[in-house]
Amino acid sequence: MNKTGDVDIGTPMKDFREFTMVLPPEFRGEALSNSDLIREVHNSFARSSPFVDETQKTGEAEDAFHFIAYTPINGTLYELDGLQAAPISHGPCTTESFPAQVVEVLQKRVARYEATEIRFNLLAMCRDLRIRAREFGDEELLAREERKRRDWQFENALRRHNFVGFAGEVLKGVVRQKLKQGGEVAVDRWIDESLERRKAAEKAARRGNQDVDMD
Repeated sequence: MNKTGDVDIGTPMKDFREFTMVLPPEFRGEALSNSDLIREVHNSFARSSPFVDETQKTGEAEDAFHFIAYTPINGTLYELDGLQAAPISHGPCTTESFPAQVVEVLQKRVARYEATEIRFNLLAMCRDLRIRAREFGDEELLAREERKRRDWQFENALRRHNFVGFAGEVLKGVVRQKLKQGGEVAVDRWIDESLERRKAAEKAARRGNQDVDMD
């Protein structure tokens, strides 16, 4: 929201920024966490879980997956981590030197973990390529970016959809077919065979063979 001169953040976020500009930093953070709009958008990208145990508490051993941002602000490279009490300075930094400097910071952070650790996602905030495509008249790039966003919308719709009912109907259909083929004996045999395949696949996966079909 500090890039209002370079990025069109939209009317809702502009209003929110103007409202919170007069507040001290701690109250701005509280207003951010209490924003219905931001909460709804944030939660829309949460992992879909049709079964929620409201009595279950988050275990201390569970990983806290979240976003950490690195950005140059007023000549300093800052790490913005919501789990930290304040921004972390990584020294002087200009816009031009940012790409090289942030790589060093990221490499140091990744080096803290085991070499087999893969639970990292690196995302770069960049200008919308559709804007550049329109400026240069690149129809091919524009079409590719539009197609990419249609794919994203479809993937998000699938991720947010509750497939429990669909899965239940498929399971009932399979059971009906097995009953027609050989009654309860056929159903029990099908379940036992499926469990054996699952156990074999999980055992193979633990040995490092990730190409096993776990149907």
